Amino acid sequence: MAHSRNISLQSYIVTPKELSNALTKNIPTRVSTAPRIIPLCASWFLPNDPQHRTGLQVFKEKRIPSARFFDLDAVKDHDSPYPHMLPTAEVFAKSMRNLGIHIDDTLVVYDSHELGIFSAPRVGWTLKVFGHPEVHVLNNFRLWVEQGYPTESGNVPTTAEPHTDYPIPSINPGTVVHFAEMKEIAKDYGKEGAEGIQVLDARSRGRWAGTEPEPRPGLSSGHIPGSISVPVSDLLDPKTGALLSGEELQKVFEKKDIDPQKPIVSSCGTGVTAAVIDAALGEAGFGTPQTRRLYDGSWTEWAQRVTESQGLIQKSS
Repeated sequence: MAHSRNISLQSYIVTPKELSNALTKNIPTRVSTAPRIIPLCASWFLPNDPQHRTGLQVFKEKRIPSARFFDLDAVKDHDSPYPHMLPTAEVFAKSMRNLGIHIDDTLVVYDSHELGIFSAPRVGWTLKVFGHPEVHVLNNFRLWVEQGYPTESGNVPTTAEPHTDYPIPSINPGTVVHFAEMKEIAKDYGKEGAEGIQVLDARSRGRWAGTEPEPRPGLSSGHIPGSISVPVSDLLDPKTGALLSGEELQKVFEKKDIDPQKPIVSSCGTGVTAAVIDAALGEAGFGTPQTRRLYDGSWTEWAQRVTESQGLIQKSS
């Protein structure tokens, strides 16, 4: 008999109320094989976090009931010298299996209560790159808590969910920019006849300008030639840490003279908050999934593979 589900999640970015309603209408049972809605915690903190917090720590302290924890520091390319490069399809599939996730589950990724929107869009973007059909991002867990929706704490039993047969997916290469192409984009900046690709940088204005240090010791700050500073804080509500509305985001991008008709590459420190820009562009109606891409290695790769003397690291106030 065919299974039906009453999922009411329509947009990529969903509110706490929308997620709560959907979870209420789609209560899983152990005997049911119908697709489920699974909250996926993607909490992550920078290596220089003053409180030395970890994603797993805050997941155990407070989470949405029945949530799983997606570890950004584990689900990556472990052979790369750069922090958060996309994993292989095999590593991704194994991680999904270990989390007890099926290919037809609807996944709603969320961030820590402490930071607001930060790393969840990166996990959402990763899931989409590997072709998971139903992916959403919660806007956001802080509001979920403040609005009185349920939470739980403590360790998750290792036997809570059986492993699945999640298939090894194919990666969508059209969503990712690698170093060689990024270098050509930077070299072509300002040249007559160039494609006019816009590079948006989510790091702080000071890191972009080269006046503040990078959180990783020994890494030069500055920016890719031609890149536009779009600090992730400009895209979020300062009180709630939630992504601004589509209309507000449109005004932010317009103020920075970003052309919605030209291709866009998002970048940041390690490819995490670049995905916040990508999600914000989608909410604002800037570009399409075909014209928006993400530089996976971002500044951590860039600053280790080019030099200021080459003209490929620029600093400005």
